[in-house]
Amino acid sequence: MRIGMILDSNFPPDPRVENEAIELIKHGHSVLLFCLTYGNEPSEEIINGIEVKRYNSNKLEYKLSALAYTVSFYRFFMQPKIADFIQQNKIEALHIHDIRIAKSVFKANKKYKLPIVLDLHDNMPEVMKLYPHLQKFPGKYIISPKKWKQKEEEFIKNADKVISVSPEFIDSLENRIPSASSKFVLVPNTIRKSFFEDAKIEESILNKYKTDFVILYVGDTHLRRGLQTAISAIPLLKDKIKNIKLVVVGKNTTDPILKKQVADLKVEQFVDFEGWKNVSLFPSYIMSSSVCISPLHRNKQHDVAYANKIFQYMSFAKPLLVSDAIAQKKIVEENNCGLVHLEKDEVDFAEKVITFYNDENLRTSLGENGERFVKEEFSWEQTSKKLIELYDNLKN
Repeated sequence: MRIGMILDSNFPPDPRVENEAIELIKHGHSVLLFCLTYGNEPSEEIINGIEVKRYNSNKLEYKLSALAYTVSFYRFFMQPKIADFIQQNKIEALHIHDIRIAKSVFKANKKYKLPIVLDLHDNMPEVMKLYPHLQKFPGKYIISPKKWKQKEEEFIKNADKVISVSPEFIDSLENRIPSASSKFVLVPNTIRKSFFEDAKIEESILNKYKTDFVILYVGDTHLRRGLQTAISAIPLLKDKIKNIKLVVVGKNTTDPILKKQVADLKVEQFVDFEGWKNVSLFPSYIMSSSVCISPLHRNKQHDVAYANKIFQYMSFAKPLLVSDAIAQKKIVEENNCGLVHLEKDEVDFAEKVITFYNDENLRTSLGENGERFVKEEFSWEQTSKKLIELYDNLKN
């Protein structure tokens, strides 16, 4: 089957898009990826078997994408490009990654009447509420998450199948749209076995932290990810764990707030901001750690989605310390692979760190439980089977 994936951004990188495409190609499908370019990238390129088709875009279109369901300009720009993509590449099914560009795809498809799979990476209407530019003028008044939620429901009703990333997200969608319950397919964000099987360990990173009790965070560092809780816990921990080190591998535009917090608390010597690093270095940082964290704030998005980092941590047998956001709490408790702290509660966070520090056997046993779960049940090679079934059924 010639599957046309639709992505309204650059490619690469997008791990979920790439993982899904590669898996479909391995099972005999052709995957052609519509994506955008803002520079001098080639208009056509093959990446890991994916036939990438890039369409020129610009800053105006990028800015209009935030207004996709306020005014129609973005759709008018995207719809002809998608129609051209469908026609030129003899597409047989469409796979939309998230809802920003969905309206354009449905409109372009009216002529072709191809089956459409809607892939919801996030609870986008809820995520939008957390964006800084929607907290103030003018975004607060011209971009409506409520409108995006209405559009999301419209697209779900019109799609042939809807992929979601967690059982909790599917439950929430089924409660909102019971008539669409037969459409939902679970394809979680998980890691490929190659992440841990082919990892190359950087000795300089291990040596850098070999005498430290490392509390590790990797990934997006936006404030909603909860790092302020971990930083606030350091003054409570530094006298009890003399060699404690909070290591943050990642970045976000809100990083100055985190760095100011560290300075204000005078704990600079106990916190390392490593910035963004290539994912190939993540295993080395994970190997150097004692405990790995995901202190997410609770909200309607975080309660129904897993952070991929927790599976990266688990694959190297590291114990987890996570907030009580529902989806990740459930994973940790059901598989006995870590401890759970109350969100935004630095005292509870610190107490759990002390528990880990005082009990190496606990760290080892919880880490081994997580490693077993990922390697035997929850790698991408296992969880992607539903995606293959979906397209096999669609083809038949």
